[in-house]
Amino acid sequence: MTKKYIEIKDLKMIKGPSMWTYTPIIEALVDIHDLEDYPSNLLPGFTDRLVAWLPSLEEHHCSYEEHGGFVRRLHEGTWPAHILEHVTLELQNLAGMPGGFGKARETSQRGVYKVVVRAWHEEITKKALFHARDLLMAAIEDRPFDVPQAVSEIEELVDSLYLGPSTACIVNAARDRDIPTHRLTEGNLVQLGYGCKQRRIWTAETDQTSAIAEGISRDKDLTKSLLASCGVQVPEGRMVDSPSDAWAAAQDIGVPVVVKPYDGNHARGVFTNLTSQDEIEKAYVNALRQGSGVMVERYIDGDEHRLLVVGRKVVAASKGESAWVTGDGRRTVRQLIDEELNTDPRRGDAELQPLSPVYFDHLLDITLAKQQLELDAVPTAGQEVLVQRSGNMAFEVTHLIHPEVAHQATLAARVVGLDIAGIDLVTTDISKPLEETGGAIVEVNAGPGLIMHLKPAIGTPQPVGQAIVEHLFPNGDQGRIPIVGVAGSRGKTLVAQLCAHLLQLTGLKVGLACSKGAYFSQRLQVSGDCANWASSNRILMNRQIEAAVFENSNRMILNEGLAYDRCQVGIVTHLDPNDTVPECDILEERQIYNVLRTQVDVVLPQGFAVLNGDDPLVAEMAELCDGEVIFFSRYGMNETVQKHLEAGGKAIFTDDTQIVLAEGAERHVLMPIKNIPVLQASTKQHTLEYVLAAIGAGWSMNLSKEVMAAGLQTYQ
Repeated sequence: MTKKYIEIKDLKMIKGPSMWTYTPIIEALVDIHDLEDYPSNLLPGFTDRLVAWLPSLEEHHCSYEEHGGFVRRLHEGTWPAHILEHVTLELQNLAGMPGGFGKARETSQRGVYKVVVRAWHEEITKKALFHARDLLMAAIEDRPFDVPQAVSEIEELVDSLYLGPSTACIVNAARDRDIPTHRLTEGNLVQLGYGCKQRRIWTAETDQTSAIAEGISRDKDLTKSLLASCGVQVPEGRMVDSPSDAWAAAQDIGVPVVVKPYDGNHARGVFTNLTSQDEIEKAYVNALRQGSGVMVERYIDGDEHRLLVVGRKVVAASKGESAWVTGDGRRTVRQLIDEELNTDPRRGDAELQPLSPVYFDHLLDITLAKQQLELDAVPTAGQEVLVQRSGNMAFEVTHLIHPEVAHQATLAARVVGLDIAGIDLVTTDISKPLEETGGAIVEVNAGPGLIMHLKPAIGTPQPVGQAIVEHLFPNGDQGRIPIVGVAGSRGKTLVAQLCAHLLQLTGLKVGLACSKGAYFSQRLQVSGDCANWASSNRILMNRQIEAAVFENSNRMILNEGLAYDRCQVGIVTHLDPNDTVPECDILEERQIYNVLRTQVDVVLPQGFAVLNGDDPLVAEMAELCDGEVIFFSRYGMNETVQKHLEAGGKAIFTDDTQIVLAEGAERHVLMPIKNIPVLQASTKQHTLEYVLAAIGAGWSMNLSKEVMAAGLQTYQ
């Protein structure tokens, strides 16, 4: 009896760079059982059913690197594990997540594969993987499968678990600049950079956004007072405490007026262009429901605009669009709104939609009453009916802003104290100064939404994420601290401790995570084995850390990945062909090589790989390094070292009694071997190699010979 079934036997989330790729992934152990004997071309109708359900698989190039390459593989014959990889990525893509990296590889057990897919979020990718398995089984067995429902379920997870679009655009801009990113919560709090160089964002707020400034921005009366005192154009108005007081204020100011909550947001409870006592008093009651107080202001004639200020620059601007319906003599206003406006796919409550729906609320009642209409009234054919005056920042108008308007907006942000602000202003023409048009700034908002600038209903999207990242990391800064990663089959702990000791002597605050514990500036913080992702990540989150050293075992790389995306120095001490990891199906020398090379793969272009020149497989990793290479050898100038020096490279070796630093034809004696206490105290034959590796790290980071010699003499 055959067993044609796809079984997902195990899953693990690998959060950092691994033997597979640089990015977070889900690695699934998949058993296809007897389907090992049934590639896709031997499953009648399978490929046609699969492509009919997922026609976008045509976009997968696969091994042929051409449009339709994967579908070609399906027709020629490929195995279910490989298909599972592609279908998982495609389901994620259909749910709004970029597809990304994927691989399927055989294990040592027949029919069992490792399927690896890019994981933007662990739960989202798991859901996609299991849906992909069920979809494949339905296609194999010629059963129905509800693809839209599966995609919808993944989309729900994306909406609830993934970064919001405003945060995501900043994170993506940071990644484009090779700035490391780390999500700190299930919400939108994200760390950009490492250690003391890090910055934090929460949507469009940053760690430079003052709590005082945010409090001021919520108090609209105080904001107006401060702005007016600095010469910013603002509308006259005041706080009111009752419906009758609202009418009294309107009489003092002069109608028309605006009634709004003094601490509301998103235009909720804002009633504009009010003239009668009845509508002003009703507006007061409804505005109070949206805030803890109510303001009455002079109504400014013109269109609403939202300007985004980042630092001291206006980087984007949107103009509001009123919503209208046209009567046909048959349908009510309610029907026209439902059928003509709220069906527009650009409208909705989701953050991804640039236009808000038209709500059947008190604001709509007042708007219609001013036109002597009700919701259930039937406008005459051709009659234009205004149903929504605000809430629709539809037109992208950054290119039209007058310099004086931009100056007023940036001044308003500075007066309130915000580094990033959404400035709401009303004017008839944003290409002219506010003094000419009678316009004014009506609100200053902290943590402004960015979607209107990223996805305007009309116009060109603006690179607001890039502007915020440049504000946080000016002049090409990547938010990185010096990181030393140590991998290998032996000696990692001693090398890591020596490296941390050398760096400590330069005055840096150094974090160390190794198998002996987690340390901060030589003080033990956590005892026990801390050579793991969590301990290393905690060090990178510490805002005091100025440099970090991490010991990375094979098991850590295989099961968790590295805690950092790139490093300045990557050390590989040794490769032992017996250093297998059977539970991860790492059984052969070349597989161990693929694990350890991860440490070299992540070296920055301006960094160094420090490699054991006495170990041929480790030396082979030099060609994988994006930066420079320093070889170390306890046996003097072997063939590897000699060739490297002849090419102008750097190496560290011994000449029986001394340690020598060499670059090209130059030679410099660092110190006598007999003056290094750790070598005199050790009975292990490889300790000298570890000392040389640590010296290589110090040299990579421009430590002086005097500091390195002092460090080796004082290390206990």
